[in-house]
Amino acid sequence: MAKSKDQAPTEKQKYTRGTLVMQIIVFISSLFFLAPLFIIVNYSFKTRRELFLGNPIALPENPSWDNYISAFEKLNLSTTFFNTFFYTAVSVAILAIVCGSAAWAIARNKGKVYKLIYFYFIVGILIPAQALFLPIYIVGFRTGIVNTRFGVILMYIATNISFGIFLMTSFMSTVPVELEEAARIDGCSIYRTYFSIVFPLLKPAMATLIIMQSFQIWNDYLMSSLFVSTNRLRTMTVSIQALFSQQTSDYSTAFAAIVLSVLPIAILFVSLQRYFIKGMTVGAVKG
Repeated sequence: MAKSKDQAPTEKQKYTRGTLVMQIIVFISSLFFLAPLFIIVNYSFKTRRELFLGNPIALPENPSWDNYISAFEKLNLSTTFFNTFFYTAVSVAILAIVCGSAAWAIARNKGKVYKLIYFYFIVGILIPAQALFLPIYIVGFRTGIVNTRFGVILMYIATNISFGIFLMTSFMSTVPVELEEAARIDGCSIYRTYFSIVFPLLKPAMATLIIMQSFQIWNDYLMSSLFVSTNRLRTMTVSIQALFSQQTSDYSTAFAAIVLSVLPIAILFVSLQRYFIKGMTVGAVKG
């Protein structure tokens, strides 16, 4: 008994030391991730002179909102922000509806046809989106949807639907089949069963899908620059890239524009963070 009492504090002490070391490692790692964010926000309030001649990590002498005003004017933010928001919101909404219903059909049917469909979408994840640039553009050009809002949205749906179905199908295995069987006994149609019983249970997976796809579509540059060449349809990332050219490099305005472009997607993540973490952990364990 005396020996066990002596050992108990030692085990607790080891656990405390291990936890402390882990917390220190996590804290140092977080500094590496937060440092670029701090530099971008810090530079967004600096003048050009401070940006090129001052200390990179020093705070601005006279913080000013001039860079943000300049970014709003140079990027035509009212138009580019609306375009980016419209492409992201519509594409993600359609992906959530299509991927959820398709994953439900694949998960609940064990036939070979559904397995082949699921395998088809899995193969789509393995193919890099960059390898599809040329065929996507050729199809879009021949069908006349290049430089159109419909074409941009359709392109985002086509390149992201494989991952969406994979994610939702993995999470669908955690949804009890008994609830759907009880709904059928009560006389619910297939549509009501899905939207009234299954869909509410998919909130964590839906939040994960919405956040991940919103990140990708909102910050996309390659696809939007490929399909859009007119100013009225440009996104924020394409407009920000225009500030970094061979003729001029307006870094201070660009940093302010980057901060403005990050805010909406950061707010979305904070709003859905609880569901996002649950969707990632449950899908990973039971998928």
